[in-house]
Amino acid sequence: MQEVGPSIFFSLLIITISFMPVFALEGTEGRMFSPLAYTKTYSMGFAAVLAITFTPALAVLLVRGHIRGDKSPLNRWLVKAYVPIVKLAVRFRWLVVGLAITALIATIPVFQQLGNEFMPPLNEGSILYMPTATPGISVTEAGKILQSMDRQLKSFPEVERVFGKIGRSTSATDPAPLSMVETVITLKPKDQWRPGLSWEDLIAQMDEKLRYPGMPNVWWMPIQTRTEMLATGIRSSLGIKVFGNDLATIERTAVAIEKSLQDDTRTQTYTRSAFAERITGGYFLDFDIDRDKIARYGLTVGDVEDTIMAAVGGITVSETIEGRERYAINLRYARSYRDDPESLQRVLVPTPSGASIPLIQLGEFNFVTGPPMLRNEDGQLVGYVFVDVNDKIGIADYVNLARQVVAEQVIVPSGYRLDWAGQFKYFERAKEKLQVLIPLTLFIVFFMLYMNRKSVTESLIILMAVPLSLIGAIWLLWWLDYNLSVAVWVGMIALAGLDAEMGVLMMLYLGMAYTQRRDADQLNSQQDLVDAIVEGAGRRIRPMLMTGMALLLGLLPILWSTGTGADVMKRIAAPMVGGIASVMFTVLIIFPALFAIWRSRSIATDRYIDSDLRERHESGRQKRIKEKY
Repeated sequence: MQEVGPSIFFSLLIITISFMPVFALEGTEGRMFSPLAYTKTYSMGFAAVLAITFTPALAVLLVRGHIRGDKSPLNRWLVKAYVPIVKLAVRFRWLVVGLAITALIATIPVFQQLGNEFMPPLNEGSILYMPTATPGISVTEAGKILQSMDRQLKSFPEVERVFGKIGRSTSATDPAPLSMVETVITLKPKDQWRPGLSWEDLIAQMDEKLRYPGMPNVWWMPIQTRTEMLATGIRSSLGIKVFGNDLATIERTAVAIEKSLQDDTRTQTYTRSAFAERITGGYFLDFDIDRDKIARYGLTVGDVEDTIMAAVGGITVSETIEGRERYAINLRYARSYRDDPESLQRVLVPTPSGASIPLIQLGEFNFVTGPPMLRNEDGQLVGYVFVDVNDKIGIADYVNLARQVVAEQVIVPSGYRLDWAGQFKYFERAKEKLQVLIPLTLFIVFFMLYMNRKSVTESLIILMAVPLSLIGAIWLLWWLDYNLSVAVWVGMIALAGLDAEMGVLMMLYLGMAYTQRRDADQLNSQQDLVDAIVEGAGRRIRPMLMTGMALLLGLLPILWSTGTGADVMKRIAAPMVGGIASVMFTVLIIFPALFAIWRSRSIATDRYIDSDLRERHESGRQKRIKEKY
């Protein structure tokens, strides 16, 4: 314990420190991963303290007698199988290292093929269907379309129930226009689905069946959509904001972006739908008051507007109390007197003389178009383009293509600008932080390794486990068809600490065998070095495999997990599983080869020094003999 304890303590501290970048995440990603970061940091920090306090004391109390761990059949079989591999790796050390570097270089193109996204789709067990119509749809027609959509969605055998809403509710916090549909689709358990049908296939079938002219589809998750709408106002995975001062120009630019994304072959394959808000497409009935006409009857503009407000909009005249409930009493014309322009023209306005004059005699009724709703951000008017991206590409990669398309095909007027919002904005924020914090964390890990091993070369060898472990991590991500996301990078950050732990243990065992033979003056040739490496690596094969297999077997079940949140956990576990398999090969095969390359030079130097000393001693002895005789 006296020899192994400090290394175990530092390796656990390194695992604790390696999770520092996760604490810097903010917003959605910070809220999602900070509980994991706090849990792991506290547990690893406490484990580091226990490793040098409670564990040695417990070992003294419980471990008694002579321990024959090396005599067990399993250990003898492992040593017998592993020793020839180590000897072969040390014999062809340069070839082993060269193959490792070649594998790392060959992994770079695979890494570049991986897509980029903010977060994997969080399967909530239900779907939010949000088609959007152009402004001006009537209440009657909206109700018919909503009922038709509900019937078509309910016809899918995987759907348990459907609840649709169009327009705004009675809540003041839901300013949804009448053109906005929100339908929550609750699905049956996965075992009741049609065989072989995946989540993506089901959405593709729904999207193909529900095609209404002028109403592009958006498919997302209910909770995630609400969160995004509250945070950014975007109700799709990607949004493009067009800023400017003129509503008509903003709308023209937004519509041009919509058409370019749908028509260009570079983005057409990945665009499920694109819809630019028609911010000037609302239909209104304006009443223009003629001041000369109302003056003839002794009326003011306020008198006429009060009558319109009372007759059409209604005014609160009193309140009714029913137990603890209170209801306002609203007074206005019956629906039949105000449901068409002709009826509105006959609304009577009382005059001071006691006569009642129809509205049509006091002005003109005109149908006009205008903005149904205004948005203002950063002191400018803004219009949104909602883009629903399918699962064939990551958000970041889609934005790179979309930017090229928009730059080539859309002319943005001077004084107007575009802003890419939604999940892409979160991706850029997390990327900027991780690009700074991950190298800083690796430097801190290197510094802690140097404090423990007191050798720059040995610390660099241990740190080489990090890039070499990424070989297995990246290939497994490619095989599972996972995009790079914040969840994947969290898994890679956790992998870095595990790499350091495995590397520290192997270098500790190799260093102990090397030091023991050197102190016993049994390290005089290259064969002695090979024997020392075989002893250090071969006799410690069981604890190394126990450490690696415990980590590997603990994470493998996550890859087969299902249900809510499983998609995120799989992205965290996948790079760790592939990386641990890769790092076990690295520390068991490549580290002995690197150690042999490093220490063989010192042995050659020691042999040269010993030979030089012997020559000097012999020449001095011959000189003394000559002087004596």
